[in-house]
Amino acid sequence: MPAETKRPWFPVKRFGYGVGLPIAWQGWLVLLTYSAAMILSGALLSKLAFVITAFPLSAAVVYIAYTRSDGEWRHRNGE
Repeated sequence: MPAETKRPWFPVKRFGYGVGLPIAWQGWLVLLTYSAAMILSGALLSKLAFVITAFPLSAAVVYIAYTRSDGEWRHRNGE
C-alpha cells in the first residue's frame, strides 16, 4: 500500500504474523465496533445464530486490518 495515499490503521507485528493494536482512531473504532457487535450478538442471539454471525464479522475485521495495515503480512522474526 502506498503510504502517501492511505495512512495505516494497524501496524504489522515485529514478531509473528498479522497486525497489532490499532495506531489510528479509525482502527480503534473498528475494534470497538467489532467488540460491541460480538458482545451484543452473544447476549441476544442463540448459539447457532451467534456462530453464523461471528464468522462474517470476524472476516470483515481481518479484511479491514489487512487492507489498512502498514506492510505485507508475513511471518517476522524481529527484523
